[in-house]
Order: sequence, then C-alpha cells, then structure tokens
Amino acid sequence: MSSRQDRQRNPQQRNHVAALAARLMAEDGISDFALAKRKAARKLGLAESAALPDDGEVEAALRTYQRLFQEEEQQVRRQQLLAVAARLMSATQRFNPYLTGAVLDGTAGRYAEIDIQLFADSAKDVEIFLLNEKIDFRHSTPRTDRAEAVLTLFDGDATVNLVIYPRDEERVSFRARDGRLRERARLEAVRSLLAEVLADSG
Repeated sequence: MSSRQDRQRNPQQRNHVAALAARLMAEDGISDFALAKRKAARKLGLAESAALPDDGEVEAALRTYQRLFQEEEQQVRRQQLLAVAARLMSATQRFNPYLTGAVLDGTAGRYAEIDIQLFADSAKDVEIFLLNEKIDFRHSTPRTDRAEAVLTLFDGDATVNLVIYPRDEERVSFRARDGRLRERARLEAVRSLLAEVLADSG
C-alpha cells in the first residue's frame, strides 16, 4: 500500500494516535517516535495492525502541542541547550562537530538531550581528549550501527550525547528511520540559531 493510501486509512484514528504520541513525547520525555506511537496506540486500545501515523505527522502534532501548552518553557529550554551545544562544539572543533536532533529542529522540550555528531579517526581519540580536558563521560549504546561509539556527558541539567563516526562518514547523508534526511548544523549555524532565539525571547 502506498504512503498516500496508508494516510487515507482511518485518518481520524491516525490523528488521535499522533496527538497522544506528541503529548507523551512532550510531557513524559519520550524521544523515540516509534515508541511514542506504540504507547499511544496501546493507550487508545488499538490493535497491533492498526494504521499508525508516520513520524512526520507526529512531529507536526508535537510542534502544535508545544506551541499551545509549552511555548515559553520550551523557548527557555531550547536557548539553554543551544548555548551548551555551541560551547561543546567550540571545544571539540578538531572532530568536526555537527548539531542534530530535537535541539536543532526546534522540538526540544523539557527532557530533550543534545545530540552532537563527531568525526574522528578513532573513538579513543575523543575519549583521550575528554579525559585531558577533565570532562567526565560515560559510554552509551549507539542507536545506529554506523556510529563507532556514543559518549554521554552532563553539563548542568543538560545531557549531551557525543555520537562518534569514522572520519570518512562526514560527507555521507544521514537519514531518520522513516527515510527523511536528518538535519545537521555546524557551529556557525548553531551560533546564528542561538542569536535568533535570544532575539525572539528579548
């Protein structure tokens, strides 16, 4: 069945699932679209074979929910997270950092984590750099086989995931599980975005 046909199956049901999944992501800190959709479907008592919204539909519902119920809180939180991201990206310039995920795309809420892609000859190089800088970190499970390692560190109340890829992966396009191109931004763009958020809040 085509994606268009799938969207036409039970559109009201898909909207209900998208809205509940968005609320779970905004209020409960769920960051995985698939998990949020499964939980929403279960809460609504739907069968496992039920037509579910795609990630884009849930993201649109999430943006609407945040705009209606969390706008001021989210703006403050995103400002904080962008500032932390810019500072860490500046410190890790030798590893060609890129910001990606919810902090970049504007859906970062109260529980959002910062995802920064790094490109290195070896994950050990990044570990040694962090140790030399006296930055504490722990190893986390990579969400993709392409990542060599994920080092998680804490900056105030912000959780930062440094997702390390081989250096020759830098020019490769990254896609989300639903096939959409995953946005990413270099330090200059992140600083510009932070300046825009600060201007909007002023």
